[in-house]
Amino acid sequence: MIRKKKCVAMLLAGGQGSRLYALTNNIAKPAVSFGGKYRIIDFPLSNCVNSGIDTVGVLTQYQPLVLNDYIGNGQPWDLDREFGGVHILSPYQAKTSSEWYKGTANAIYQNIRFIKQFNPDYVLILSGDHIYKMNYSVMLNYHILNNADCTIAAIEVPMEEASRFGILNTNEDSSIYEFEEKPKNPKNNLASMGIYIFSAEKLYKYLEEDNADPNSSNDFGKNVLPKMLSNGERMMAYKFTGYWKDVGTIDSLYEANMDLLGDIPKFNVSDPSWKIQTRSPMSPPHYVGDGAIIKNSIILTGCEIYGDVENSILSSDVVVEKGATVRNSVIMADVKIKSGATVEYAIIDENTVVSSGATVGDPKESGKGIAVLSRNITIGENAKVSGGQIIDKDLEGGAN
Repeated sequence: MIRKKKCVAMLLAGGQGSRLYALTNNIAKPAVSFGGKYRIIDFPLSNCVNSGIDTVGVLTQYQPLVLNDYIGNGQPWDLDREFGGVHILSPYQAKTSSEWYKGTANAIYQNIRFIKQFNPDYVLILSGDHIYKMNYSVMLNYHILNNADCTIAAIEVPMEEASRFGILNTNEDSSIYEFEEKPKNPKNNLASMGIYIFSAEKLYKYLEEDNADPNSSNDFGKNVLPKMLSNGERMMAYKFTGYWKDVGTIDSLYEANMDLLGDIPKFNVSDPSWKIQTRSPMSPPHYVGDGAIIKNSIILTGCEIYGDVENSILSSDVVVEKGATVRNSVIMADVKIKSGATVEYAIIDENTVVSSGATVGDPKESGKGIAVLSRNITIGENAKVSGGQIIDKDLEGGAN
């Protein structure tokens, strides 16, 4: 008996994430911390498992070490399977060629052999930089019921933002008659989420044709999807109405983190019916010292809080010393905020030290923007980092 999978997922996780600047200098974007205890890639991986998809290829390229180590054998997401499971797929040297992934379609093309070994009927293509919860099995059933060759998940975005996305123009039955990649004058606001389901044989055919085209940029949005549409393939839009955030920029990453706060958060990561799994560090319970003040914040295990924390998210093992203040900020693991330091409207990456008396960021109302500190750096005593500044190396102390 030939073993096969109904659906294989391919997760594009190799992007440089250049719009996240200092946060992705040393790690791939999907490995960036989110919400205190998670990394961005936890969301598509958890969605796969919760949707009954147990075979996932993770395509890495840029700074893959942290991401590869984090995923490991896939056990935290129940993806350590004998047949299937999670597989890290980096560019490799073949007999006739060796090259980086040139585009999203080329990345999948280079791994067709991986897909074919599971003989799937359908292939799910995912991006590794979105925060959301989606039942892919419902989308797959929609694809099958509509006898589609390709189904694209779509969400309505504000009209003023539509030109940032691939826009789907559809008929009344949600079949797609036109695909516009980042149009200057969009006809509607139904945006592609970068989530595709292909009938496997159609995917192979179009990837092979795309690879043979010397003029192609080997991209799904720019090349493969328009080609399928012009050839009359049946393409459907699957409309999604839940929470979805593309966290490819500093502002959107910050906003998505803040959406976890409040008595009724905009995005609930604690829903027991749809667990978001993660590889959690082993840390003791957090400690709150006498006189410390914590308001509307998420504080992870291992944290020691002696100062004031308000409207912020603190990952594991963060220390906020007495007299220090953290407001409206996202603080990643192992950060030290020393006595008398002030952090306001900022994102601070892992293992960074903000020394005594230093000031990082300005109030949001100042209009200067979010201050960002890279990982593994030290901000000197009494130094000042203004709102909107991005610091990726040690900063000497300032005058008293």
